[in-house]
Amino acid sequence: MAGDPEDGMLSWDESVFRDEHVFEIDYVPETFRHRESQLESLKYALRPAARGSRPLNTVVRGPPGTGKTTSVQKLFSELRAQTDVRTVRVNCQVDSTRYAVFSRVFEGIFDYEPPSSGISFKKLFGQIADRLVEDDEVLVVALDDVNYLFYENEASDALYSLLRAHEAHAGAKVGVICVSSDLSLSVIEELDSRVQSVFRPEEVYFPKYDVDEVVDILRERAKRGFHDGVLGATELDTVAELTAESGDLRVGIDLLRRAGLNAEMRASRTISIEDVEEAYDKSKYVHLSRSLRGLSDSETALVEVLAEHDGEQAGSVYEAFHDRTDLGYTRYSEIVNKLDQLGLVETEYAEVEGRGRSRSISLTYDPEPVLERIEE
Repeated sequence: MAGDPEDGMLSWDESVFRDEHVFEIDYVPETFRHRESQLESLKYALRPAARGSRPLNTVVRGPPGTGKTTSVQKLFSELRAQTDVRTVRVNCQVDSTRYAVFSRVFEGIFDYEPPSSGISFKKLFGQIADRLVEDDEVLVVALDDVNYLFYENEASDALYSLLRAHEAHAGAKVGVICVSSDLSLSVIEELDSRVQSVFRPEEVYFPKYDVDEVVDILRERAKRGFHDGVLGATELDTVAELTAESGDLRVGIDLLRRAGLNAEMRASRTISIEDVEEAYDKSKYVHLSRSLRGLSDSETALVEVLAEHDGEQAGSVYEAFHDRTDLGYTRYSEIVNKLDQLGLVETEYAEVEGRGRSRSISLTYDPEPVLERIEE
């Protein structure tokens, strides 16, 4: 009935979402826009693998949320569907040691995990290489967020083993794609000379999306993810502006999902500007949440201490950290350096009267959202 106040309201069994999975971070879109040249560069590097040869090694660089992982996933999916090439993507934020990387590669090849203990790296590596030679298969390994291997001083050993596989096992054909979101990290320069001598990668750069590209990508996601009429042009423009401001497309994708959930909370069939603005208060911390998820217990403990002792001197922070973890100053300093590289803390040296140079440490985020996300 026209004018019925219930017209704009959802019933219990209705949703604003056509397909909510479209707004998940790991969703790989059918149409992948504004990365044509980067995809072509990656295809060029991978093409030898499709012919049974070792592919060209590649370093993929760019800020977070610029399509690097999606590009690799898309091309790996195509390779698996059209060729016999083995592809394994390793999330180095989770698997940040050489052994963990090769355990993930083992799982990708054999379809089951290796024993959690009792098998040496040499044996693990040998079984992987022997299977590749036996089946005459090419393996391409994507080390996603390879910067985490550098933070743990594991990158050179992991890459050395992958790149030298054909020397230890004649006939083994392995290619590597290193994906890094840390623009301050020079992947080649930070590797040992023994690795530099064999690692001559192609480089593919992913720049930030501009506002028009963000609008185009988010409009396509909204079209696939929401029912018709749920998201208006004004609301889409607001989402795009906030996304461009953050520089991370993942913020916009998360923002769309949260805005849709906010509309549903009101039982509304349409998303309002207020839904978007309220959602942004959480979506803007996507990078923070992701960084915190990858930390060990001791690293998380230091972040908590920093949040609780905000503005206090570095000595007080170390004492509180030591009391909580019983770890010494060397490990404390290593963790500070890693958190600095991740962009979670800022450090600077200053002259302190009577003590010489002293390092001050502060969180790059307000303590409250940091503590909230640690407790999630």
